[in-house]
Amino acid sequence: MNINLNIWRQTKESTAGKFVRYRLENIDPNISFLEMLDILNNKLIKEKQEPVVFDHDCREGICGSCGFMINGQPHGPQKATTVCQLHMRAFQNEDELTLEPFRAASFPVIKDLSVDRRSFDRIILSGGYVDINTGEAPEANLIKVPKTNADEAFLSAACIGCGACVAACKNSSAMLFTSSKISHLSLLPQGKKEAKERVLKMVATMDDEGFGSCTNTGACSAECPKEISQANIVRLNKELIKSVID
Repeated sequence: MNINLNIWRQTKESTAGKFVRYRLENIDPNISFLEMLDILNNKLIKEKQEPVVFDHDCREGICGSCGFMINGQPHGPQKATTVCQLHMRAFQNEDELTLEPFRAASFPVIKDLSVDRRSFDRIILSGGYVDINTGEAPEANLIKVPKTNADEAFLSAACIGCGACVAACKNSSAMLFTSSKISHLSLLPQGKKEAKERVLKMVATMDDEGFGSCTNTGACSAECPKEISQANIVRLNKELIKSVID
């Protein structure tokens, strides 16, 4: 298959960027989207041109490193799929694909399709942890956890912090990410000790980082590759109100 690419090229945050057009021919539809970009970069290097910079690591949809916009959608058109899990067979021969970085003030462009998502790390550092004794592992059934809580905590903890929720939101809100990190701890007994301090600090850090407000459009969960539920945002608001009242 042949593919026409319009890729955002920008050397650094302080310089202007622009779209540059590339064409690739005879691409195997069974390769991944990032492998297609590898082919493009090999071609550019052979032509002594600057390769396209994009984030990636495990390429298995686990680490959350990869992520950019494909035709206006975070991670592309396939539901519950990271860009590294996306295959070229999801597109048609001679398709026009526009690739650009996640657009958010809190995700400044590093270069080309790569953005700085350390703002997420700072939200986690502010309160996304538990204070428990380490050492010998306790008996697994020593602390009783209702199955519904365990299941909900697991689903919330599935968030990989890729930033698609922020990129999809018209306000560049980080509520889905922050709420998922608060939820999976607040649902478990181990997370109760710092519950009040956690939600206050993480929400304050989220605001300090310049993320927008949530207006419940649902774009975040709709584009999330792990299908994190908006129920987490409801839980965050409940935890926040409880912490302020207490």
